[in-house]
Amino acid sequence: MTVSEVRIVLVEPAGALNVGSVARVMKNFGQHQLILVNPRCDYFGEEANLMAVHAKDVLESTVVVGSLQEALQGCKRAIATTGVNHDWNAPLESPRAAFPWLLEAGGQPSALIFGREDRGLSNQELNYAQRFVRIPSSAEYPSLNLAAAVGICCYELAQIADLSFSSDLATTKNSSSKSELASLDVVESYYQQLESLLLQVGYLYPHTAASRMEKLRQVYNRAELRTKELSMLRGMLRQIEWAMGDKNHEQNL
Repeated sequence: MTVSEVRIVLVEPAGALNVGSVARVMKNFGQHQLILVNPRCDYFGEEANLMAVHAKDVLESTVVVGSLQEALQGCKRAIATTGVNHDWNAPLESPRAAFPWLLEAGGQPSALIFGREDRGLSNQELNYAQRFVRIPSSAEYPSLNLAAAVGICCYELAQIADLSFSSDLATTKNSSSKSELASLDVVESYYQQLESLLLQVGYLYPHTAASRMEKLRQVYNRAELRTKELSMLRGMLRQIEWAMGDKNHEQNL
C-alpha cells in the first residue's frame, strides 16, 4: 500500500489556514485524499488557498461528509490521533510504532483521523478507530497545531512506506494475509445489530449501553475481523433473533 491510498480525515476543522496548510503538507509527502467531516470554516476560501500554495489541487479534490462513519466508508483500518490517556485496554502508540500496521492493509483503504483544534476527538468518535497514536512531545507544552500534527504523521507514513517497499517478500506476505479484512462501515452495521439484540435480551440497559458497547468495540477492534468472520457473527445474530421470535410466537399461542 502507498501513502497516497491513506485518507487524511479532519473532524470539524475550524481554521481555514489550518486546512490549507494540511493540504500543502499532504502534497509534500505524496498524499492527496483529504476528507473533512462537518468543516467549521471556508475550506476552499482565500485563506485556505493562501496556505495551500501549490497544493490547491488537493483542496479542489477535498471530500466533505456529514459524519465520521461516512468518512470511513470502505476503509479496512483506521488510526485516530489523541493526546488524552483513556481508561481502556488499547494503548497510545507513537506514529512510528503504529503506522506500519496502517500501511499493511493489502492495498485496501485506510484512514488517519485528526480531531478538532480545540478539543480533539470525542470518545464516541475514537470508537471508530482500531488503534490510537499520540505524537511524543515536550511535557512542558505537549499541544500541537493541527497542521503540524498532520505534517509529522505524513512524514512518518512516507518514511515507513519507503522502508516497506524495500522488501517484496514482506509486502507479498502482508497482502495475502490481510486481504479479507472487513470494511469499517460493515463492522459498524454489525455493532448496531449486536447492540439492538443485547438490548432485547436484557444484557444491555439503555442508560449503560454506550459504555458497555465501547468495551465490546475494543475487543472486536483488536481482533481485526475478516469479512468471512463478520459474516459468521452476523449469521449467529440473525439465528438468535429468529429463535427469539419463534419462541415468542409459541408463547402467544
